[in-house]
Order: sequence, then C-alpha cells, then structure tokens
Amino acid sequence: MAISNLQKARAAYQPKLPKALQGPVKAVEGAATQSVGNQDEIKELFPNTYGMPVITFEPGEPVALPPFNVGIILSGGQAPGGHNVISGLFDGVKSLNPANKLYGFILGPGGLVDHNYMEITSEIMDQYRNTGGFDIIGSGRTKLEEEDQFEKGIQILRELNIKALVIIGGDDSNTNACVLAEYYAAKKYGVQVIGCPKTIDGDLKNEQIETSFGFDTACKTYSELIGNIQRDCNSARKYWHFIKLMGRSASHIALECALQCQPNICLISEEVEAKAMSLDDVVTYIAEAVSARAKDGNNFGTVLIPEGIIEFIPAIKKLIAELNDVLATPEAQTINNGNEQIEFVKQHISAGNLTTFNSLPADVAAQLALDRDPHGNVQVSLIETEKLLSRMVADKLAVWKKEGKYVGKFGSQHHFFGYEGRCAAPSNYDADYCYSLGYNASRLIANDKTGYMSVIKNTTAPAAEWIAGGVPITMMMNLEKRNGKMKPVIRKALVELDGAPFKFFAANREKWAKETEYVYPGPIQYWGPTEVCDQTTKTLQLEQAK
Repeated sequence: MAISNLQKARAAYQPKLPKALQGPVKAVEGAATQSVGNQDEIKELFPNTYGMPVITFEPGEPVALPPFNVGIILSGGQAPGGHNVISGLFDGVKSLNPANKLYGFILGPGGLVDHNYMEITSEIMDQYRNTGGFDIIGSGRTKLEEEDQFEKGIQILRELNIKALVIIGGDDSNTNACVLAEYYAAKKYGVQVIGCPKTIDGDLKNEQIETSFGFDTACKTYSELIGNIQRDCNSARKYWHFIKLMGRSASHIALECALQCQPNICLISEEVEAKAMSLDDVVTYIAEAVSARAKDGNNFGTVLIPEGIIEFIPAIKKLIAELNDVLATPEAQTINNGNEQIEFVKQHISAGNLTTFNSLPADVAAQLALDRDPHGNVQVSLIETEKLLSRMVADKLAVWKKEGKYVGKFGSQHHFFGYEGRCAAPSNYDADYCYSLGYNASRLIANDKTGYMSVIKNTTAPAAEWIAGGVPITMMMNLEKRNGKMKPVIRKALVELDGAPFKFFAANREKWAKETEYVYPGPIQYWGPTEVCDQTTKTLQLEQAK
C-alpha cells in the first residue's frame, strides 16, 4: 500500500486518552434512565435494555480476563476518524489480553449477514492509524432490522467466538445496534452490542454525547474551502457564491462554518421553520442583503445553505410528509415510470399540497416526487437548492431593477461541499476523540455492557481531563414515522435557536451581511501551537462557554 509523506508522519502520532482510560478502570453506575420520548412504548419494545444506568469510568484495579474476540462494523456514510475508532478498539482489546482478536465485517452490516469478514492484525492496523476514510473494511447501508439477519449474524459471531460487536454509525445505525442488542439479550445469546456516535452532520448529540465524530474535521475542511472562495470573492468582486453544505436534517455544519468564516449570509433551516418562512421569504431575505451590499458598490458575497433547507420550509415540509405517505402505498410501489409517478402523486395529494407542488419549478417538483433514499426520505442532496435560490434571487432583483429599487450587478457561482469533507485526515481533536471512543468501547465490553453507546465528555478540556463512559442507547430513543409506520429511532439533534452558538451567530450576522469581515481559516494543521492544532469547533466552545 503506497502512502504519502503526511500519512507516514501521521502514523507516528499517538492519540491522547482520558486519564481514566490510561490504566485499569472501574465502572461507576448512575441513576436509572428513561427514553427521551414515548417512554411506555420504548420500554415495551426494549424490555431487556431499557432503563439501564449511565456508566462513568474511573481508575480501578487490574482484573485478569480470559481471551475474547470482538467484531466491528462501519455503517453508513464515511466520517473522518473512523480508522481511529478501530485503532482505539484494537489497542484497547489487546491491552486487556494480547490473545484477544478483532474481526472487521466487510462493507458494513451486510458483511455480518453475509459472513464476509477479515481479522484486523497489527500489520494491517498500523497502515490506517490517524487516516481518513473507512477503507480498512469499507462501509455499507444495509439496515439490520429483520430476525433472519440477526440469526445469520449470530452464526458467524459464534463461529468466530465473538463476545461483542461494535457498530460505528449515525442515528439510524445505532438504532439498529439497539434493536440487535435487545434481540440478542432476549434470546440470551451472550453477545454484547456497543455503538459509537458517527456523523459529520453533527445531529447525533444530546446531553450525554457532546458531538459526533467527524464533525470537527469535516467543518474545518469545508471552512478552508469556504475561506478560499471568500478570498477569491473578495479579490474578483463580481460574484455571489451560493455554497450548499451537508446537513439534511439539521444545520449544524452550516452554522459551524459560518462561525468559522463569517460569510455574508447563512441560512439556518431550523430558523426558517420556526419563523414559518415561505420560499419567497427566503429569496427576499437574500435579495435584500445583495441589494444592500450593491449600494456600497459590493456586488459580491457568500451565501451558506444547509442541504436540507427545502424540507424546513413549512409548506414544502407539509407537502413532503404527504408525498412520503403516498409514495409508501403498495399502489405507488408498482409504478416504474417517472411521469406516471408524478401524475399519481398529483391525483392523491390534498388540494393545498397540490397548489404548493404546482408552484415549484418543474425540475424541483419532479425531484420531490421521485427519488427516495433507503429510509423512504426525499433525497434532498439531489435538489440543487443553491441554483434554485440564486435563480429566484436573480429574478427578484431583475424586477426590483425595473422598479428602480436595485442598482447593482448580480452574477452567481454555485458549489456543493459534501464528499470533500467525509474522508479528510482527522484533525487532532477527531484523532484523539475517536481513538478514545474506540478504547472506551473495549472497557464497556470488558464490563459486560450491552445496548450502550461509547461516550467521551468534557472534550473542550485537555484530553487527560476527558470523561469516559457509556450511555444506554434506549435513553436517546422515541417513536417517529418512517415509511408510513411508527418506528423506534434515536432522536436527531437540531440547531437550538436559544443555544449559545446560534445566539452568537444571530448577534453578528447583520454586520457580516453588510461588511466584508471574512475569515480565512486555512487548512487543518497537525503540528504547531495548540491554539492552532488542537482547537475544538466554535460550536463546542460556545456551548461549553470556553
């Protein structure tokens, strides 16, 4: 395997661990827990894994453990730091007993079902330390939901003498981990299941999970690109750059990048919904900022747009909800022709939603009515919202120009940053955080825990002061409608409009809109002063008042 000079140098980096994990541990149990919503229903669905206490690890006495094996799965989209979770788990498992083995299931949860696996040896592991990507074993989006899958899984787990399975994923993947943990506990199969919080979108967090891994690196990667664009924008002074960013369900990435770069405009989906803004309201908001800058001779600027904003516009959100129900019907499932599906939709949605549907540009309406992701949701990343908004802004400005309300020139450029950030080499923060999550998972396994998520807290402090432990996955769950049915899922964390990060942004955005106070963050730094190399996200700093 050919490696770059950077990778060679990064391989020598030893990630930092919380003090509690630097030797033997003891598990300190907190009070019993309950789910964030639908307590009675969740308790009934998960009788064997519901109500367990939060676990905190403290330094303890050495305990000799017999050899055991562990399996690991990477699930869903890539996020920087995945390899470090695996290296932390590998080192943690080996530190408990050198005879322990770690098996990786190939290409995600499907590898468990299909019995496709490999042993991760030290020679293999050493090639991937502190690197981006999930390519050590690959990832996949197979959902572990059916009893047949669970039974096929237990066959290979028993064959490999695997004591515990660690699933690295986002909210859906960890929901599957919780279901699997409950099934194996109910059947008394003796296999533990542990989750790790991964998603660059940043929407897998709560009072126990400070941040999902990969968010820090992805935002720093996007912010470098945005800063480069802003420098170009401020040099050429003739374009408005509309930049769409990852974040279908929440605007954490857009908000964090705005805090790092100070763009002229940043839309926050949660605010759009809270203010019940229409598509025209959003367009008018942007156009007014463009017009105000034009009066100062500044016919340029930057606009950050969350990927999923169109789903947060109330009228369109209502339309999408009904489209999801209509398209989940057996009759709709038999239609293979796009035009026929659009006509079917028009005939089966309410009059109000039909009016909204017909008001949209034809290409956007078609995208809403056709493609769905594996969870039955609109594939908002396929909707070119950045082009839709710039087109509508241009149209509005043209009208204003005829009316003498606009004096500038409007040219636009479009960008969508998604894949660019998913496999970046992890920042020092993510390298340390992910390694700690994996190492911590080995301690949850050693303490015979199942149905838990590995958590590391207090991460704005030096790594030695981080707090390690575990949280029952059922604690984060509620019931939500998926594919027309109510299902138990981990509740997504949206941007809190009364939270410190948004409040700081809201207090500064008018100044940023009018003036050109761009910040150019530059590339991620791995060596140098700690204030350059080891900083957490602005979001975490503001949330923890650091």
